[in-house]
Amino acid sequence: MTSTAYPDGGTVPRRFTCDGADVSPPLAFSGVPAGTRSLAVTVRDLDAPGGTFTHWLIWDIDAGTRRLSAGAHPRGAVEGRNGFGRTGYGGPCPPHGDHPHHYVLTVYAADRRPPLSPAASAGASPDDLRRALSGHTLATGTLTGRYGR
Repeated sequence: MTSTAYPDGGTVPRRFTCDGADVSPPLAFSGVPAGTRSLAVTVRDLDAPGGTFTHWLIWDIDAGTRRLSAGAHPRGAVEGRNGFGRTGYGGPCPPHGDHPHHYVLTVYAADRRPPLSPAASAGASPDDLRRALSGHTLATGTLTGRYGR
């Protein structure tokens, strides 16, 4: 996974944070294995004061997708509940004065669509998605960005 917004290990531009437009960054996927039926993406802050904090979880992205534009919500994809308690993307927003946090974006190539019921999908947690992908992930890719305030 790559982004035209920043390189792996680079600084997340303000536009993609709570201090800016708070939209998801543009993403590109390559090396998606044969047999992939669905893609999923998570964004986690590994340095959050209370432990790992999830900023975004989205799944049921069509397996043929190779790019997501900034702020995209692909047709048919489902977003779950982030650490802010709402559905959708919530950008990096570390406490003022903290050292820059590391935000890990992970793409999962799965051999099936995660079996999360439509009624429960919007409220699905990171653990729900992780369980649904367990044993069905063909490959993963990551992109790490840093952001401090």
